Amino acid sequence: MEETSGSEPISTRLERIATLARQVRTPLTTLAHHIDLEWLREAHRRTRKDGARGVDGQSADEYATHLEDNLRSLLERAKSGTYRAPPVRRAYIPKDKGEMRPLGIPTFEDKVLQRAVAMVLEAVYEEEFLDCSYGFRPGRSAHDALDALGREAYKMGGGWLIEVDIRKYFDSIDHGRLREVLRGRIRDGVIERLIGKWLNAGVLEEGAVRRSDSGSPQGGVVSPVLSNIFLHEVLDVWFRRDVLPRLRGRGHLVRYADDAVMLFEHEEDARRVMAVLPQRMGKYGLTLHPEKTRLVAFNRPGSGKGDGGEGSDKPGTFNFLGFTFHWGKGFQGKWWVKARTASDRFSRSLRSISEWCRAHRHEPLEAQQQALNAKLRGHYGYYGRKGNRERLWAMLHWVTRTWHRWLSRRSQRGLSWAVMNLLLRRYPLLGPSSWRPA
Repeated sequence: MEETSGSEPISTRLERIATLARQVRTPLTTLAHHIDLEWLREAHRRTRKDGARGVDGQSADEYATHLEDNLRSLLERAKSGTYRAPPVRRAYIPKDKGEMRPLGIPTFEDKVLQRAVAMVLEAVYEEEFLDCSYGFRPGRSAHDALDALGREAYKMGGGWLIEVDIRKYFDSIDHGRLREVLRGRIRDGVIERLIGKWLNAGVLEEGAVRRSDSGSPQGGVVSPVLSNIFLHEVLDVWFRRDVLPRLRGRGHLVRYADDAVMLFEHEEDARRVMAVLPQRMGKYGLTLHPEKTRLVAFNRPGSGKGDGGEGSDKPGTFNFLGFTFHWGKGFQGKWWVKARTASDRFSRSLRSISEWCRAHRHEPLEAQQQALNAKLRGHYGYYGRKGNRERLWAMLHWVTRTWHRWLSRRSQRGLSWAVMNLLLRRYPLLGPSSWRPA
């Protein structure tokens, strides 16, 4: 149930902040008073309870044992300025090609306070964010971004586009620049002080705390909204204010977190923006990946515009959010913008499932079937888009072969396909045609 202040729901208080943000265009100076005990209770309710433990070793259940006392103490420390943001605990998880991905794990109490501040920031900045951004925003998803990009590319007949790839974006956000951007809209002392403490908290690894002048709070609940705010100023506002008015033809930007694509009607517009984009990023301490940031001709086949090379009329392809966009014909022979599972994502998913099958091949078949179907359901849930049916069936095919390969290694006799087919009748794997969204 939603917590209230008197008879006022939290949703009403959030709407009041949003209304204030719409009406007052100067920096907002009085926001922290909204964060009271009821607000912290709601922040606690919204905080995941199953995460790993931070440097204090305290679990969500342990924190909840004396929840009211803990929240009162947290509120007093946050408002008085005595709250000390603990460093995040460094952990590593396997990545592709044997590499390890670093993770930051804050304490549970820190997550609650970050959630409370994030609720305020989101209420303010939802009134600022533009339609071109989709990541980490309520009511918006990666699929919405994919739909928007496909729709605009089709309406424009393809055109020319820039795949924007910011090198190590979340680790490269300059703290000073971020504070400047925030102060353009928020100048509440309590909010600013807490964000500053999170930026300076550092990472605990091998008994030593390491701090940096760049990067969003490691693993922090507040990190997504801070990262979004920064790119809103760096990319979205710049594109609308400075780029669009100078174009000869149409232009469109679609951004999901740090993944962005710029679409242009004319090649000369795309090349001009491509030339100045590194300077824009550099102004805010960011750099573009030299290989992954590229200009692509995506004109509709038969348009005569080609792919920009040697007179060829074959259009290029580009990747966005795990999909490869390409032109393909529909049933009536008409050209459409389609999206299929990107090859690297397909391979990554299959590699992950293969590793799981190897590690769990001796478990009961029913348990393996249930786990594999859960993985397939998740894969279909994200990649199950119109025009991608072939890749979904390919995933089922390769998962079946992978399962067979690892089951064959349970004994020296192996496992024939005749026996495997009998097992699949008893323990069937979920296919694209039988899958339905939850």
